[in-house]
Amino acid sequence: MSKVKVEPQEALGYQYPVQKVSYNKRDIILYALSIGCEADELRYTYELDKQFAPFPTYPIVLSLKGNTSNVNLFAERTKLGGPIPGLPPLDPNKMIQGEQSLEILKALPVEGEFALQTTVTGVYDKGSGLVFELTSVLVDPNTKVQYAKIRSQTFVIGYGGFGGPKGEKSVSYAPPKNKAPDAVVSAKTLATQALLYRLSGDYNPLHADPTIGAGLGFGGVILHGLCTFSYAAHAILKTLGNNDPSRLISITGRSSAPVYPGDTLDTYMWKLGDGKVVYLVKAKERDVVVLTNGLATLKEDKSNVAGVESIVAGEYFCATLIVSQGC
Repeated sequence: MSKVKVEPQEALGYQYPVQKVSYNKRDIILYALSIGCEADELRYTYELDKQFAPFPTYPIVLSLKGNTSNVNLFAERTKLGGPIPGLPPLDPNKMIQGEQSLEILKALPVEGEFALQTTVTGVYDKGSGLVFELTSVLVDPNTKVQYAKIRSQTFVIGYGGFGGPKGEKSVSYAPPKNKAPDAVVSAKTLATQALLYRLSGDYNPLHADPTIGAGLGFGGVILHGLCTFSYAAHAILKTLGNNDPSRLISITGRSSAPVYPGDTLDTYMWKLGDGKVVYLVKAKERDVVVLTNGLATLKEDKSNVAGVESIVAGEYFCATLIVSQGC
């Protein structure tokens, strides 16, 4: 049994104080660059482009970014909700991303001030650690219009074994059996990818200080799970959604293994119909699945031609139908 006392029922339903969050055009450009948007994607990277808009997964960074564009102390950001009833103080250096989902309720403006309303919706005992789940709604504080709903599970190493619920088995979004992927996108991350992504607001030192990652058994710095998640969203939207931010309705995925800066991320996609896409992400060089249980939902594009394009190392090939084995 764990030495720490955890009372899940006391934590469930706890509402964080409403958090003020904001961003500007510079913030959304920096985010787009940190998730692999390229020079030809000016709608996400150039403020004077006629179609300029935030990449639609941007809301997932706001809880840690807060109301400033300056750097912050991750340990302080994780304590903004105050002591959570039923939970002990959690070591921020032992927190890693678990499962993430995002539902887009309304297209984001290119800048603005918002409120984030967050509730504890789960506390689970995973043996080697504790998982806590937060559900947040991004709201315009003046009009009360809701822009996004975000569900995030964080795994905290070493806090498990308290005899609590393991959590209901989540819905499994496995790739269709005996069906090759409809598209594969390969994207090489930078050696500085984690250092770049953290500038969007997630300053967890695990993603900058190699001694912390080494101490947790990762061997050094690892990439943010939410960066990998956003890389996958970018691959899906660019390949199957005409890179139109309004096409993304929702996306979910679960981190299954660490990603290291410099890894090549291969996103495999299977179209299910009705705009649904099952996906997974592999670290190519190590042949390790790093993000699984992925499902994205896109708005249907009636004008879209049959067949898709696959992008490998930033280049298009075989513009009719591509499978993972190549042409």
